[in-house]
Amino acid sequence: MPAFSVSVDHPPLVASCTWSLLAAPISLPEALTLVAQQRLVRFLARDGRTYYGDAILPKGVTDIAKTKQARVVTGDIFGQHQVTDQVADVRLLLPPLDPAHVKTVRCLGLNYADHAKETKMPQPQYPILFYKPATSLSGPSDPIPIPHVAQEGTGLDYECELVIVIGKRATDVSESEALDYVLGYSVGNDVSHRDWQIKRGGGQWSHGKGFDGWAPYGPGIVTTDVIKDPHQLKIWTKVNGEILQNGSTADLIFGVRKTVSLLSRGVTLLPGDIIFTGTPAGVGMGRSPQVWLKDGDVVEVGLEQVGTCTNTVEFAKLEAKL
Repeated sequence: MPAFSVSVDHPPLVASCTWSLLAAPISLPEALTLVAQQRLVRFLARDGRTYYGDAILPKGVTDIAKTKQARVVTGDIFGQHQVTDQVADVRLLLPPLDPAHVKTVRCLGLNYADHAKETKMPQPQYPILFYKPATSLSGPSDPIPIPHVAQEGTGLDYECELVIVIGKRATDVSESEALDYVLGYSVGNDVSHRDWQIKRGGGQWSHGKGFDGWAPYGPGIVTTDVIKDPHQLKIWTKVNGEILQNGSTADLIFGVRKTVSLLSRGVTLLPGDIIFTGTPAGVGMGRSPQVWLKDGDVVEVGLEQVGTCTNTVEFAKLEAKL
């Protein structure tokens, strides 16, 4: 079982359970309680405080974005933690990890064969790796800010992606062991500006994908105990309610095991590292005619068993000069 624990800026509360490999023996009812705590959220509660919690979802609902309440979680985010009996009302879901807990944001390009084909680029033999700054991360309902520089030229685009969250330090791990180092999965949107990515990027993609708030992700983190096979999940994008991407993680070129193993070869992955794993076909750049995001567009990216992030495109306005 991966480490799944959380720290908050509050005094510890009375714990209802603790996940730790060193924990004392537990009874069967307690064991069943432990297994149930598997959907990590970070949220602003109605009492005005920020917590980590275990999402409470209605029966039959798997979209964490519909969370209205959560059991407060305390402890070490990547070590021992407690899921308490305190239930808090969720006012707003935040990015699943506190920014202080995110070390590196890695991204893979052209990791679906159908996406490589639609962009008229060759299918990669090795992962195409680029990075986004931590400041690009945002929450599942935050606006997507479009600064003036990204309003130049054309090519504002969407990309739904399976997001891997690393749970413990990993160096030179084998594919067979790779999932042991994964905390869980989210869904994210690798927002991109094609002119700045391709025409003006000098061969590097990060500039056209790294503006502030251009990596919304969430709505929570679902552990590997719930998602045992991350390669059989539906993934999609809707823009203003219209489905524009409708794929499956079964079509990943480099799956989760291979990705974690390859990226850890000679490089240490740290707890809190985030990996965007690429997007399926259907992006605006690959359509005929091409479809670009506009001011006010509502973009939903979704992943089966995880949920949805719904973000509105907001163009920065020119300030009047007096």
